[in-house]
Amino acid sequence: MASVTFVSHDGAKHEVPLEGDQSLMQLAVDNAVPGIDGDCGGEAACGTCHIIVDSSWSGVVGTSREVEEEMLSMNPERHPTSRLACQMPASEEWDGLVVRIPEFQM
Repeated sequence: MASVTFVSHDGAKHEVPLEGDQSLMQLAVDNAVPGIDGDCGGEAACGTCHIIVDSSWSGVVGTSREVEEEMLSMNPERHPTSRLACQMPASEEWDGLVVRIPEFQM
């Protein structure tokens, strides 16, 4: 089964199965990944699902879109490969994807 690994700021790894028709945020919330809250329910309105995509995967998953940029631009922990997990529909093609969770969410 395809999976994605969320790496907490302290280095703890949380492997989650990739299931279609859900965002990475919803998969993280459904699997109790610490540090991903998804307070706005996936509307790109809160930034509590901020993740940092491993640079080797950024070309595969794509870059942030305008709606994400508005939220990410306010985040002091933003990185060049930052994304909002709620705006990333899961794909089995992402098997092995690694993302980091910053220490603080907005």
